[in-house]
Amino acid sequence: MVIEMRRAEVGVDGANELLNQAGLPNLNSMEILQGGWDNTNILLTLSDGSKVVLKVWNANTVEEVRRVVARHCHLDEHGIPTAVPIQLANGSLIAEKGGMAWTLLPFIEGGMLGADENSLKSLGETMARLHRTPVTDCFPDDYRMGWTLFEEMFVIADDTNAWSDFLITLKKESESLRNQIPEGLPQGILHGDVFPDNVIGDGSVAAILDLEEAFIGPCAFDLMMAFVGFGWNDEGPIHERWEALLDGYESVRPLSREERLALPALHRYATLSIAAWRYWKHVMTQPDEALKMRYLEMTERLEIGFNF
Repeated sequence: MVIEMRRAEVGVDGANELLNQAGLPNLNSMEILQGGWDNTNILLTLSDGSKVVLKVWNANTVEEVRRVVARHCHLDEHGIPTAVPIQLANGSLIAEKGGMAWTLLPFIEGGMLGADENSLKSLGETMARLHRTPVTDCFPDDYRMGWTLFEEMFVIADDTNAWSDFLITLKKESESLRNQIPEGLPQGILHGDVFPDNVIGDGSVAAILDLEEAFIGPCAFDLMMAFVGFGWNDEGPIHERWEALLDGYESVRPLSREERLALPALHRYATLSIAAWRYWKHVMTQPDEALKMRYLEMTERLEIGFNF
């Protein structure tokens, strides 16, 4: 199965049309922003020197985008730093063009959050506050990069007779992890994909972006995903980064004994989820010669232990 990615041509006229709907000055220049693997983010510099980000949601249906935007609004209402789309003249936060959702987002200075001590303490604290935010219906119970995705991959492998070494390992590991991760761990709203390209800040968190993978699940899993995203370098896991992340987190929400005991299994599940998503994306459904080996970065980590 190969999924064709929808594309949208973004020209000056289209950008100005949306800017006008938002009551903003006309466009001066456009620049594609790096980060993200699905949707298109374009930095718009306006005639008065101000900046906004135009996001074209290539990979999501309009209804999906409405749910994601509702998640951003919910977090914003509860004091979690994020980016809420700029309201248009018709009162909507979304414009529909060519069957796709377009949004204008405020441009947040700072670039991707670093992995220094202050940044990671801030990230831990912000995540703990996120996990204590009241749940609401726009967040699903299912994690799109976890067990459900694994099962979908196994069906594809059966249908195409394409059981690779990785898929065999994924099936074995996932069955083991289901038995290791206890039910009843404290639940909350999770981001689900806490990697540097989804967090903006300079020494502290200015905004958490891209809530497509957000769901309601075990809070400690999200903390482990943040460690997968921020806690490693080319040499392996860095204990000081874990300590900073944990210090920030527990300054708001201390982990329970059960959560601490589950950290190794949750870390393995988070690592496996990223590996699986990359394999599903770049090998199985949208084959890409340049990216097809990215999943190996995560599978190699599975061989390295870490004392939490």
